[in-house]
Amino acid sequence: MSHLIILYDGVCGLCNRLNQFLLKRDRHDRFRFASLQSELGRSILQRHGTDPDLLDTFYVIENYDSSDERLLSRSDAALRVVRELGGVWKIFGIGTLLPRFIRDPLYNLIARNRYKVFGKFDSCLIPDPEYRKKFLDI
Repeated sequence: MSHLIILYDGVCGLCNRLNQFLLKRDRHDRFRFASLQSELGRSILQRHGTDPDLLDTFYVIENYDSSDERLLSRSDAALRVVRELGGVWKIFGIGTLLPRFIRDPLYNLIARNRYKVFGKFDSCLIPDPEYRKKFLDI
């Protein structure tokens, strides 16, 4: 079983709340995390031809460091995470029925306003000790 790596904006209040939400619900120990600002995050994005200085989305990496490694972004990444959570959260996977040209503008609207609504930190937050092993950039 491989892990999904979530690349997130380490100073974003929304991203950090999302990480806390996922950590508490990751019953099958599937998620690992790294900030977009970390060396690991930057190198993965560069490997996929994505500008590592753009911090306006989060990404999910499937099959990390294998020949079939895949980078998902924006609404595709969000929907992959809710499917992986399973249980009642899987219902949000219904969003895959909407075409990406509808989903991604909604995602972009949230991304543009996330600092205003959820705040911004001066630096990446350090996770609680019980979750540190899930963060690949610490």
